[in-house]
Amino acid sequence: MNANPLKSVFKIITISLFVMLLSACQNESYKENVSVADTAVSEEYEAVTSKTEPSTSTIPNNLKIIKSANARYKVKHVKAATKKIKQIALNFDAYISDLRFQNDLYRIENRFTVKVPQQHFDAMMDSISAIVEFVEYENITTQDVTEEYIDIETRLKTKLEVKQRYETILRQKAKTVEEILATEEKLRVIQEEIESEQGRLKYLTNKVAYSTIQIDLYETVDYKEEPTSYKKSFWSKTKEGLVFGWNFIETIVLGIIHIWPFIILGSLLFFMIKKRIKK
Repeated sequence: MNANPLKSVFKIITISLFVMLLSACQNESYKENVSVADTAVSEEYEAVTSKTEPSTSTIPNNLKIIKSANARYKVKHVKAATKKIKQIALNFDAYISDLRFQNDLYRIENRFTVKVPQQHFDAMMDSISAIVEFVEYENITTQDVTEEYIDIETRLKTKLEVKQRYETILRQKAKTVEEILATEEKLRVIQEEIESEQGRLKYLTNKVAYSTIQIDLYETVDYKEEPTSYKKSFWSKTKEGLVFGWNFIETIVLGIIHIWPFIILGSLLFFMIKKRIKK
């Protein structure tokens, strides 16, 4: 009687353990299925994202940008730094358009403008900054003239076509004097407009091709008081004496050259009078 209940309890425990093991296996398979489903969804999402994501825009190559810079640098020696910058300019196919040197009692300055091809603008600025002692300021500005450039090109193309039509009218359809004169007047006006547009287009092209760099170099010197009077040295007086003597000789020679007809005429009269006196 006691053995049967124990067997029944043992069967129940065995069945319970089997059911629990079976459910655990089902949960694991469910988790694996869910994981696979998640992976599929993730891949799908990435595919959709890659399709809908906007592509990176490229910078147009036909932009017309005018670059310019204004910089001031402190250097140890202005003349030496200017010489180095001139050499740098030659290396980058640039040139100096104007130069102004100033020397006072406490500072030596040199201001000049460099015209450099636009593709060498940044390299030129970096090369100059590398040889100076101190950068006081560097101001770089850019101006986008692409819209104006394209607008001028479009209007110029239209005006050239109009000019061509007027020339055709003048050759083929203008018969009377009034028609010829009216057509020629239209051609004159359109030609002036074309030349104006071409000039502006050339100006923009040059400004875009060559950037402008305004450079101020300066070096500080010990303050010196300005002398109240100046005394000439012996060599200065000697030089002035030589110059004065040469100028005097030059004046006499030029004076003789100017009055040569009177000298010849006076000489002839002198010999004629002398000859008469002898007779």
